[in-house]
Amino acid sequence: MKKLRLWPQSLVGQIILLVAIGLFVAQAINFALLLRERNRVELTGQTAPAVYRVINALDARPDRGPDRGNEERDRDGGDRRNIRFSTTRPVLDGKARPDVESRAQAMFEDIGLTVHSVMAVEDSRIMPLRRWERIRSRATGEMPRDHRVGRLRLAVEYEPGKWVTAEARTGSRPARFGGWLIGQTLILYIIVLAPLLWVGRRMARPMKQLTGSAQQFARTGAADPVDERGPGDVRDLTMAFNAMRARIIAMLDEKDRMLGAIGHDLRTPLASLRVRTESVEDEGERARMSETIDEMNRMLEDILSLARAGRSTESPQKVDLAALADAVVEDFIELGSPVDMADSDRAVAFVRPQQIRRAVRNLIENAIVYGERAHVSVSHDAGMIRIAVADDGPGIAEDRMAEMLEPFTRLEGSRNRETGGAGLGLALVRAIMAEHQGELRLSNRPEGGLEASLVLPG
Repeated sequence: MKKLRLWPQSLVGQIILLVAIGLFVAQAINFALLLRERNRVELTGQTAPAVYRVINALDARPDRGPDRGNEERDRDGGDRRNIRFSTTRPVLDGKARPDVESRAQAMFEDIGLTVHSVMAVEDSRIMPLRRWERIRSRATGEMPRDHRVGRLRLAVEYEPGKWVTAEARTGSRPARFGGWLIGQTLILYIIVLAPLLWVGRRMARPMKQLTGSAQQFARTGAADPVDERGPGDVRDLTMAFNAMRARIIAMLDEKDRMLGAIGHDLRTPLASLRVRTESVEDEGERARMSETIDEMNRMLEDILSLARAGRSTESPQKVDLAALADAVVEDFIELGSPVDMADSDRAVAFVRPQQIRRAVRNLIENAIVYGERAHVSVSHDAGMIRIAVADDGPGIAEDRMAEMLEPFTRLEGSRNRETGGAGLGLALVRAIMAEHQGELRLSNRPEGGLEASLVLPG
């Protein structure tokens, strides 16, 4: 099962996600500050009417004199229905509002009025319809409904043992705050992330092309130049890559020309030596000289093939690997070599057939030399094709498995040509597998012997 990745892997995706998270955190802080300020303003709006009535009532209380009392009553409109004075602590029914008490205490201090104690409770009751509400109900034809509103009652001890109680309405409809903030956040995300997404896509296109060209170069040793576009930094990177690509391709081409010249220059004297061996009268000596020349030719071919690995001129094509392996085995059987192949189903892959043929041949030769007999099989499972060559030899120590894949490394320590080649066979096979996006695997068999496997995508 594929693991779910919440964190994007691309650079542009990570930048956009980080900016989105930053905007979210900033909006969360902004929301907290606005909510705090809104609550403070709302608390002040609930508290202020009751505080205002208490102050007016204290300014107009009877013990301040008839003239001043009449003047303040006239200023207040003469409405004293919601004001009560008492000399005992009033009993207030409802939900206690300590926040209103604290805010009222602060408002009294702001205007320089010293009070001894403040109590605040809130309840709800049915209030008569106001005049404009009655007019609207008549105009619309709606039946008047109960008008339930909140009521805030504030009791203030302005002098020891003297209390004044005031009532005021509280708002019954919450402000539309959440929807406004959500809309603001969406607009902010659109304004910030849309240009960022456009810049990111503009930067990602040349980066993606650059990545594809680098991967193509790693697979084939050649790649098309990348278009120099995008932001300045990306263009500079593309220009540097194109220059590096051109330089490496020139070096590889020069290496191929040099290898071709070396191969030609070495094959000419080897051919001359072969001709001269014909003049040797001793038949045994002539045969040994011919074998040495053949071995030098094979070693030269292996060295040149290993040096050219990754830059093959052979075109890939669809090949039945089971049939290819069977043909290689038949060639060995015709030469009298101890090789057998298990029955295998059809296994088609997109490969360079001559390279795969050479890889299979190298493995079979190693199995015959070191393991006395080669057993070949081809299997197709889980999207992979496996060509296995097993032998009946002693196998390889586990700590030397990786070492045997290096060039010029032999299992038998001496350089005797009769006990093995130059140590290039497995290195060449590994290079061929790397060019095909495959793998060479070595493992010891439980029943004895070594199994070398070519694993290819199919």
